[in-house]
Amino acid sequence: MVRRFSFVPVVFVAVAIWAPFTFAQSIGNDDIASSAITASEISPSSAAGTSEDNFFLRFANAYREDWHPTQPAGAAGPQRRGYPAPLDSIPFPSPDYSVGGTSIIGAPDTQTYPLMQAINQNKSRIKVYGWLNAGFNISTSDKGDGANSPAAYYYNPNRITPDQQVLYIERLPDSVQTDHVDYGFRIAQLYGQDYRYTTSKGIFSQQLLARNHEYGYDPVMFYFDLYVPHVAKGMNIRVGRYISLPDIEAQLAPNNYTYSHSLLYTIDPYTQTGIVASIKLSDHWLVQAGFSGGNDVAPWTKDVTPTGTACVDYTWSKGGDALYTCANSFNKGKYAYNNVQSYYETWYHKINATWHTDTEAWYMYERQVPNIGGNVVNPITPETGANGAFCSFGEKTCFAPEVAVVNYLEHEFNAHNYLSIRNEFVDDIKGQRTGYATKYSEHLIGYGHWIGSTVLFRPEIRLEHSYDLAAYDLGTKKTQFIVAGDITYHF
Repeated sequence: MVRRFSFVPVVFVAVAIWAPFTFAQSIGNDDIASSAITASEISPSSAAGTSEDNFFLRFANAYREDWHPTQPAGAAGPQRRGYPAPLDSIPFPSPDYSVGGTSIIGAPDTQTYPLMQAINQNKSRIKVYGWLNAGFNISTSDKGDGANSPAAYYYNPNRITPDQQVLYIERLPDSVQTDHVDYGFRIAQLYGQDYRYTTSKGIFSQQLLARNHEYGYDPVMFYFDLYVPHVAKGMNIRVGRYISLPDIEAQLAPNNYTYSHSLLYTIDPYTQTGIVASIKLSDHWLVQAGFSGGNDVAPWTKDVTPTGTACVDYTWSKGGDALYTCANSFNKGKYAYNNVQSYYETWYHKINATWHTDTEAWYMYERQVPNIGGNVVNPITPETGANGAFCSFGEKTCFAPEVAVVNYLEHEFNAHNYLSIRNEFVDDIKGQRTGYATKYSEHLIGYGHWIGSTVLFRPEIRLEHSYDLAAYDLGTKKTQFIVAGDITYHF
């Protein structure tokens, strides 16, 4: 789905970039301890200060302890059920391979946050936290707004961009224990340029679909979790608006290896509003089934369509390998706002202690998509925000499929530095997802560097090519090269 916008202000960029380095200068040099420092290892006594300290001093002390720890790690928390986590977090976004629609059943919540450290020494299960994220890109495309498309999220070339400023309020259910029902919830607020990718029709969508605002607000997640331990090895039921289940990547900046997103991820569904149940049958098997009103549409819009979701995750090699098979959205498939039928296969593989790889392939389609090829009499006007297709001569509508595959190869240098290599191929057969009926390849090398566990800088270089048509720089170039980077400042 092509989403356009204009000029980018830089106020939030200045805040996101200036604030952490101001803190760093106030507390000493930028040397990082060689051992892993996670948010759960901040010492409450040293980070929070004394009871006489004011809030802002406690907040600053939380960063001081995170960046230059003076206390030993706290006592180990509850032991997880099942296989050990395959990855280290940090430096990677999560210790577990990505499975959507549920928190990891059997994994304890050990995360703490600077803001909660200042509020109550991270003693409550309800947590308030978030981040400021901003980035830049230097591109060979230069024809103005939207010229980097379909590359994302840096849609506009040669800009500094306040991508997403996010606030979470959440409680995770305790799924380690098996003796009582527990609950959780999440309310996630997003403001910035990236709202145009998460927008769901009917939920403040006039900002994008009617007014095409540069920045916008999106309540990207609001859901309730009910954990029932007595079904198999645990069942989680999620009700509300949640991120669609499959994908290596996610909309929220801390959940990704790289600043930019693959073409595959850019053009697939983002959120659904409905219900999904996730059942852990054993350490090997997890099954999921859900029902929603469709992709990126609120239940009260005319585009709502009863839509099913069904996924199976199989894990082996003591947690080192996982195969996630997912029919993310299936119904009659008739053209509507983002009503793509989407089927995914994702393989996660841990090569050794420092290398792992993630590979995802998908097939998507819509039926009866309006022809915008200029080769039909009295063409049907596409819906706002939902592309038409380049159909054969004389067809008013047509079947519009897409196929894609992406691979991430990840290397951990140490607890604060990692390497990302991404390669992908996309065939937008009728041009319905990107606006150009062409094949694409994309190649990226990125690097991640952490300051403590609260500031992440991710520079990258990216080369991409469209084979059948010129799809970059507003349809004038087949090849695009970008140097970019972002910074994420957690609070």
